[in-house]
Amino acid sequence: MTWSVPVRPSQTPEEVLDRWAARRREVGARIRSLRLERGLSQESLALEAGFSRNMVIGIEWGRKSVAYERLWDIAGVLGVDVVDLILPPK
Repeated sequence: MTWSVPVRPSQTPEEVLDRWAARRREVGARIRSLRLERGLSQESLALEAGFSRNMVIGIEWGRKSVAYERLWDIAGVLGVDVVDLILPPK
């Protein structure tokens, strides 16, 4: 896969946008699953990780991107390694 660096977001190829959206949904689903396993509400995860509840909702549903540095905040609240948020479970 090769593509030139877009100057504007509208110049990003559709297949790249689709791949990024799929990754957001996958990571968000893992965050949601881990949050529920730990009995945490979206509100409590948001407060402890320094996000708004709406941001947590957007992340979990793959509608919002999260800066990779902030993944450590989420992982810390969930008590997992960051890799557990990014890679699919084995």
